[in-house]
Amino acid sequence: MSDDELSPGQVKEITAYVDIEARPPDDEPTALILFGTNQAAPAVIAAGRYHRGLAPLLIATGGINRHNGIVEGREFARLFAAADVPSTAVRVEDQSADTWQNVELALPYLREALGMGLRLTVVSKWYHRRTVHALRTLLPEAAPFYAISWEPLYAGVPVTRDSWPDIPDGRRRVVRESQEIPRRVADGSYRAAEKADGAWRLCGGRGYRGAYGLSSVSRARMRACPARPR
Repeated sequence: MSDDELSPGQVKEITAYVDIEARPPDDEPTALILFGTNQAAPAVIAAGRYHRGLAPLLIATGGINRHNGIVEGREFARLFAAADVPSTAVRVEDQSADTWQNVELALPYLREALGMGLRLTVVSKWYHRRTVHALRTLLPEAAPFYAISWEPLYAGVPVTRDSWPDIPDGRRRVVRESQEIPRRVADGSYRAAEKADGAWRLCGGRGYRGAYGLSSVSRARMRACPARPR
C-alpha cells in the first residue's frame, strides 16, 4: 500500500507513532539537547525555559546546514546570546552532519548534564523520532528522558500533527520517519524505546503494529519494541 492510500485510521496511527512529545514536569529542571536545524523555534523554546529556571544547561548541536550554509550549533548559540542566556549555560557542538552525530559528538556535554543530576530533554521536530532513538542508543544511561516538540515550517507552511497528510514535504518526512525507525530497530542500528509514564524509557514491549497493514509491511519489521514474553 502506498502512502497515497493512507486511511484516516492509518494517518492517526502514524501520527501517534512518530510524535516525540513527552514534556518534563513543570517543576523539574532538565538539560536540553537541541537537535540541529535552520529554524529558530528550538532556541526560542530553550531560552524561555532557561529564564523560567527549567533548563540550567542548554546543549546546542548541528554542523553546516545543507540548505542555507549556517552552522546550526553556532546559530543556536547566537540566538541564546541575543536572548540574554549566559554563555556559561550553553554548550555547543558544531561539527555534526546528521541526527546520529548530533548525539555522538555532544556526548561529553550530555554526560556532564547527567553528572549534574539533570535528566535530559530532547528538543526537536514533533515527528523526528530518530532523535529519541539516537539518544537511547548512544547514551542508554540517560533513560528515562523527556522530549519537547515543535512544528517546523516548509515553504512557509507549518507541518503539524493535523496538516502533514495534505502537505507534500510534510507527508514525505512523516511517512519516511514511520518507516525508518522500525527498520533500524529491526537491523540493530537503533535500540528500541517506548514512551510510557510521561517519558521515553527502555523498551517494555509495546510496539508499533504497522499503520500500513500486514499486506505491505510485516508486523515484525514495524515494531519499535520487541514482543514482551508471555
